[in-house]
Amino acid sequence: GAMMDNRFATALVIACVLSLISTIYMAASIGTDFWYEYHTLSPAENVSEAGRSIWEEFVSKDADEKTYTDALFRCNGTVGLWRRCITVPKNSHWYSPPETDMTTNCISFSLSDQFVEKYIEPGNHNSGTDLNRTYLWRLQFLLPFVSIGLMCFGALIGLCACACRSLYPAIATGVLHFLAGLCTLGLVGCYVAGIELLHRKLPLPEDVRGEFGWSFCLACVSAPLQFMAAALFIWAARTNRKEFTLLKAYRVA
Repeated sequence: GAMMDNRFATALVIACVLSLISTIYMAASIGTDFWYEYHTLSPAENVSEAGRSIWEEFVSKDADEKTYTDALFRCNGTVGLWRRCITVPKNSHWYSPPETDMTTNCISFSLSDQFVEKYIEPGNHNSGTDLNRTYLWRLQFLLPFVSIGLMCFGALIGLCACACRSLYPAIATGVLHFLAGLCTLGLVGCYVAGIELLHRKLPLPEDVRGEFGWSFCLACVSAPLQFMAAALFIWAARTNRKEFTLLKAYRVA
């Protein structure tokens, strides 16, 4: 039996490591601002004059989606799940040569921003609510937390399992990780769909390139890790149970 036990122990250790890495990746991707990046190819010489007003509009409480998206286009913006950032010249009150010091300034989405309706024409609240984009945005805000929550809950059950020296709870841990993986996949899907729909409404200007950033990639990597951990937890629990039943039958015989 020792040989067998080693195999399960190894599977469980690997599953725990995968689970830990994916939790760290998820937390990092929620906390960073590089889900989507805009690269403004023509440098912002014109921003120094308009910089102050762009910045004031960008940070104002009532900056609507169109206002801040235009600012993101014009100033090498990056967007996270929680914050949006633009790069503007440090001393934007004076007209200064284009090679001025640039500084990146960020503003957080407030909770009400996360749940506010999106309009069919961004920035025009008479155009009616765009339900698709509104719900995609709410989901991309909630799903990462559900995903992390499921994994932490799974970890707690796993710890109890170790304490009780029982492998049955490992199946529950596996199932929770599987659900967490589905949430992460859902999050990635919602984010991509939301960006696509936004850019259909507000197309990128000629001289602006957009791409998914590394925070987004971390979430993409996190999902398969969660599924692998889930598979290992469930495999270890099921195979071990079979071995155990066989052993009992053998003893009885």
